[in-house]
Amino acid sequence: MRKGLRLSLLIAGLLQGSHLLADDFYKGKTVRVIVGGTAGGGFDVYTRAMTRHMGKHIPGNPSFIVENMTGAATRIAAKYIHSAARPDGLTFGIINGYLILNQVLDPKRFDFDTRQYEYLGVPVQDNVACVLRKETGITNVEQWMGAKTPVKMGGLGPGNSTSDAVRIVKETLNLPIQLVEGYKGTADVRLAADAGELGGACWAWESIRATWTKALQLGEVTPILQIPPKKQPDLQHVPLALDLAKTEDAKQIIRAGGIVPSAITRVYVIPPKTPKARVEILRNAFAATLKDSAFLVEAKKGGLEVNPLGGEEVKKTVDSLFALNPQTIAKLANILAPKQ
Repeated sequence: MRKGLRLSLLIAGLLQGSHLLADDFYKGKTVRVIVGGTAGGGFDVYTRAMTRHMGKHIPGNPSFIVENMTGAATRIAAKYIHSAARPDGLTFGIINGYLILNQVLDPKRFDFDTRQYEYLGVPVQDNVACVLRKETGITNVEQWMGAKTPVKMGGLGPGNSTSDAVRIVKETLNLPIQLVEGYKGTADVRLAADAGELGGACWAWESIRATWTKALQLGEVTPILQIPPKKQPDLQHVPLALDLAKTEDAKQIIRAGGIVPSAITRVYVIPPKTPKARVEILRNAFAATLKDSAFLVEAKKGGLEVNPLGGEEVKKTVDSLFALNPQTIAKLANILAPKQ
């Protein structure tokens, strides 16, 4: 009995000590959150909403600062978080999960390993849709397939859903598309489309709906195609790419290159070698924030979907991408990793 009591007291003391250490570490600190996209884009909107509530779920209640680090389809932010940010639990950030698939397809173009991150999670699993401006004169996918002039679609670059999703549907559905790349974020793509520079774009419907709301309501932008495994509740009239694909090979490409990476498009990552205890603190706070009633009210008001994956689930998805068979990798690489 006495041994059992002493052991219980020891465990309780260790747990309390760990809690106090966490309090001491984060108390008075500022957590820096790197956003690999422009201000006003989907990555930025989700991040700023979450960080307004996340601090109260961390012992010591640290403050948060959000920094936009744009360029190279989130690769600049990804490299910074991986190789330059201190692994002390005071920095994490959001990158595009398609970048991870891009490393699978063309590892020689990467000087860092995305598998070495600690994965925080994703707030919502993306369901990519392609939308076109009314100026294109296209209101359905049949008209798009029969268009004589390629539609200019905006993208950030290889390794980003805005570019990779376009390449996937162009290849598998034979859609007439001219991909225009080099934009710093989805906000810039949206502005370019509104200015007549582009005919449309493909990225997460959850983000399009939240950030392009007025244009959708006015009919200036129309959803034409969606890439998830099943139709979204508010897009029942919009066809699935899977249903339009005529061969099993095309469907396989859509699944591996469009559907699987979309689940981790908005992936939040922590620098490699961050102490495990701080990784767990951040993961717990991330999960708690996505259930926080005040955050959910703000998310609903802003049209932000919440359909999360935890850090361990994200890791399993990443591992599945690196486990793709060589034949599928070769096909996807030919489409998504153009040689320069």
